[in-house]
Amino acid sequence: RIMMAVATITGFPMDDFSRQAEREAMVETQIIARGVLDPKVLAAMRRVQRHRFVPSDAQAQAYEDHPVHIGYGQTISQPYMVACMTELLNLTPGDRVLEVGTGSGYQTAILAELAGEVVTIERHAALAETAQTRLHELGYDTVTVVHGDGTLGYFERAPYDAVLVTAGSPDIPPALKEQLAEGGRLVCPTGGRDVQRLIKLVRHGDTYRSSEGISCIFVPLVGEAGWPENLPPHHLT
Repeated sequence: RIMMAVATITGFPMDDFSRQAEREAMVETQIIARGVLDPKVLAAMRRVQRHRFVPSDAQAQAYEDHPVHIGYGQTISQPYMVACMTELLNLTPGDRVLEVGTGSGYQTAILAELAGEVVTIERHAALAETAQTRLHELGYDTVTVVHGDGTLGYFERAPYDAVLVTAGSPDIPPALKEQLAEGGRLVCPTGGRDVQRLIKLVRHGDTYRSSEGISCIFVPLVGEAGWPENLPPHHLT
């Protein structure tokens, strides 16, 4: 069953053209036009082949301005949201990053372009395996994919210079705050199930400076410190 799920997403031809023009248009019209201007983030968005992380039956949507469903009730996030959240992290080449919610692995690849090491956690085993396969094929050898409850973080590699949560949480999970390094940055969509706001925390000792960003809509963060497993299906709008 897992292998069938993997084949669904990794089944596009490896000799597919790069679709560089589509990425350029995506960056210019969806990202720069909305105010994301960090040159390192823009360069990463131009380099990473987003269509490699989209299911084969949704290839035409790979560079469009909306999320794309990848199975298991999950999505690959809208390109602008990926760029916006990445910019908020202020990544440097030596940073160790924790990503909660691997999904397709696209956001993971963007983080790996900018940081020294990325640990990413996914609760769906099939998605974790798919992402690990794809990231390895694309040469992202600084990424570690973990199958588990992302709301608990990953103490084995803590502390982290940056933590990115790619699902909507009712509040910021305490373990993720505890695993931040001094001066570390955390970005998490926080609020109700149907709409959230991006919250950024910066750690200073035992205190956390908080700032609020744009409104957004993410699939629910499910786990011990997130939403319960037995919620009805969530639908993006």
